[in-house]
Amino acid sequence: MKFLLCLSLLSLSLGAYAQTTKPIKVEVKKTEGRYELLRGGQPYFIKGAGGGQFPERVKAYGGNSIRTWSTYGAEKTLAEANKNGLTVMMGLDVARERHGFDYNDPKAVADQLQRLRADVLKYKDDPALLFWGIGNELNLDYTNPKVWQAVQQIAEMIHEVDPNHPTSTVLAGLNQKEVNYIKVMCPAVDILSINTYAGLASIPQQVRDQGWTGPYVVAEWGPTGHWESPVTPWKASVEETSSQKAAVYQSRYEASVAKDKTQCLGTYVFLWGQKQERTPTWYGLFTEDGKESEVVDVMQYLWSGKWPTNRAPHLASFLLNGKKATDNVYLLPGQSVPAVVAVTDPDKDAMTYRWELLPESTDLKTGGDREERPKPITGLIPADAKAQTQLKAPTTEGAYRLFIYAYDGHDNVATANIPFYVKAK
Repeated sequence: MKFLLCLSLLSLSLGAYAQTTKPIKVEVKKTEGRYELLRGGQPYFIKGAGGGQFPERVKAYGGNSIRTWSTYGAEKTLAEANKNGLTVMMGLDVARERHGFDYNDPKAVADQLQRLRADVLKYKDDPALLFWGIGNELNLDYTNPKVWQAVQQIAEMIHEVDPNHPTSTVLAGLNQKEVNYIKVMCPAVDILSINTYAGLASIPQQVRDQGWTGPYVVAEWGPTGHWESPVTPWKASVEETSSQKAAVYQSRYEASVAKDKTQCLGTYVFLWGQKQERTPTWYGLFTEDGKESEVVDVMQYLWSGKWPTNRAPHLASFLLNGKKATDNVYLLPGQSVPAVVAVTDPDKDAMTYRWELLPESTDLKTGGDREERPKPITGLIPADAKAQTQLKAPTTEGAYRLFIYAYDGHDNVATANIPFYVKAK
């Protein structure tokens, strides 16, 4: 199993690891019109994963870096990175206007600067540190450009106390207004970091079209976002299957950042772990019990040039009452309808299936803020359901989502879901 392989690699690295607090100098260099990151004097292209879960798997599959969004748990993250030969893009949690922070309040801004200064002083000498991420998506739902003055002050502070690591700030998407602000107001920011999803394929061209001539990192990229996806009449976003995601992860990466040899310093795939955001499966490359989707196979290939010896199952189709997720499925209260999934396994492993029915999530946030997972509805699908089964629709009108998890017995999984609406005639 892949996970057991990772555990053995982790054990070896644990034995070999000796604690040190000597920093490794990281710098951005421009040579003959091309930017590159140098770590310890050697070229370092980021093959990274967003999130600190399963660092041993990042290393085993050919990755070299992980990203955090704050210094919460930084000691553990840095220790695990050192043990696994990884680096860390260390996030500094800069307050957001959309959460109520006022960048017209000079005392609040000064207090924040001092708090972040303490964080930088605490972690600046760790050898796993790669560069600093000043805030995350500070441009999301904001109105006050003074936030960029604060970013500049933080970047200046970092350069003052830490001569060994570059600075960055992370944007939600890329648009002309923020590029102009950062170019003019944030000269101490060394690297522009960008979060993008369906737009990954066009990022190199966007960077150039909007006049960013410096280096950049794609700090988050992944499936088609819920805000970019088809939406049902009851406003439920339609999620790609795990196999559809695998295809777009590979095609978008290979068509864009993999080819940008002049300004791109690397990327961090999102999310190396699991989270509830719209659904429990939308953004995580892993399920809640740590099983790996087909996207993880793709990441191993993109990072290492090699596919895993045991591949994840491939989900070809999923139908509820003969309809796809994009077909706006309506059911009658209590109606019994067929649910059919077609899954193949490249290694011909025996498949097992788990079905789950959830009410459509109503705890919807923005910017990746924490959401509560809906509670499952039980008793409406046979307990021993296989690839073909029957769903009895709930009797209460409203929006629901049917999930399928198909396992190969080797820690791999295929996932999909169909939103549907229960409505009486």
